Amino acid sequence: MNRTCRFPSRKGARAAQSYQERNASVSSSSSGRSGHTSRRLLRHLSGVALFALTACSSGPVSLSSGTTATTTSGARNVGVLLPLSGPNGALGNEMLAAARVALAPKPGTPATAPVPQIDAHDTAVGGAAAAIQAAVSSGDGIILGPLTSPDTSMIAPVAIQNGVPVIAFTSDVAQGRPGVWAFGLSPRQQVERLVAAAKAEGRRQFAAFLPDTPLGHAMGDALIVACQENALSAPQVTYHATTPEAINSGLATLSARDSRMTAASGEAAAPAQDLPTDLANALSSTAPKTDDATTTAGSAATAPVMSAPPFDALLLADTGLGLKNVIDAMKASQVRTTDVRVMGPGLWAAFAGKLGSIAGAWYAAPDPAGRKAFVQEFAAANHRVPKPMADLAYDAGSVAATTYQASGGSGYPVDQLTRPEGFVGADGVVRLMPDGSTERRLGIFEVQPGGGARLLGADGKPVPTGSGAS
Repeated sequence: MNRTCRFPSRKGARAAQSYQERNASVSSSSSGRSGHTSRRLLRHLSGVALFALTACSSGPVSLSSGTTATTTSGARNVGVLLPLSGPNGALGNEMLAAARVALAPKPGTPATAPVPQIDAHDTAVGGAAAAIQAAVSSGDGIILGPLTSPDTSMIAPVAIQNGVPVIAFTSDVAQGRPGVWAFGLSPRQQVERLVAAAKAEGRRQFAAFLPDTPLGHAMGDALIVACQENALSAPQVTYHATTPEAINSGLATLSARDSRMTAASGEAAAPAQDLPTDLANALSSTAPKTDDATTTAGSAATAPVMSAPPFDALLLADTGLGLKNVIDAMKASQVRTTDVRVMGPGLWAAFAGKLGSIAGAWYAAPDPAGRKAFVQEFAAANHRVPKPMADLAYDAGSVAATTYQASGGSGYPVDQLTRPEGFVGADGVVRLMPDGSTERRLGIFEVQPGGGARLLGADGKPVPTGSGAS
């Protein structure tokens, strides 16, 4: 069977993680799950990130046997591998609908223009292994999917052996390799963007206070790598359990609260030693007496002002109740956003309006302005607004359609898939790299004092347009 795509041999094993083992200071107060998420957490970016992390750590979606396919012959077919039935059937069909929108001829397209056809395979019936065999037998020229990291690992050898490129929806960057791209929005992409922006504004000492969850560890690992790549000192990384006590204790240790409090208390007490004896006695005898409860309640307000913690950039990953407890612990340890650039996951976009207490904090996410055209196009075809994960399928379909047209209908050559300018999609510009990684142009959003977030420009100032999150 003739194929237009051929991939170079796989590179050697990825670089060992010696930097992490030698330099990163990683502590864990105990294991646990992250806090409850906001009621609106399944908005655009949050849906993408949450499901992508689940897909990376969960088992395959497949349940039973057999596949279904609607095919036409020839290498122009776009094989779509998704769960179209079973527990994840609704999600799979939503993504399939988005891929169809991306691959449909656009207004003004010449009638003679090559149009690729979709060949759908249900991974919930027979599993990913049967689906990729059916796609190869049908002559599909490119694969969009599957959904999870285990499924991607399963189909990759077959696809590579047959010269069929794969744009998988997993965010597990370990699945990327020549000819197979991990297309999901990964924690690494977000953290790399945040670290680069923080370094540009002069931040040099990075730390992380993260939940002991798959997302937390993915963020922590990404921070270690990003600091190494930016020639920064190894970050201090602490993982915490979910209880308020564990969070308060863990952040107190990370921020060196005790030593900072001791130093601040000593400075505050020093002037009192210079008071005349008679004045000191008078103040002591006339001061109103308070009970222990009143003293405890007012201790936070009367605590001496501590110096800045031993870091100037702090990465968080909590959401919901967990984030509330972290913010309370930050107040107790006097980790102030005036001293420290607080950074978090793109999940924060779903509830940025409630984050006014950490005004100045950053998160990295696609500019939502780029999604408007996709929403309108999808709604026109399906009479409803697309769900969050549909973005990935639409963007992958756009890559396939653009590449097929650029090749004149001959297939999906690697040099076209990895073109330097990348592809414009619902989530902005994405580039497929020769090694199987993907690059995205994520924006930096800054939380505002009254809640909500504004997209920052290259100069660090809010973009004066309507872009941003609320």
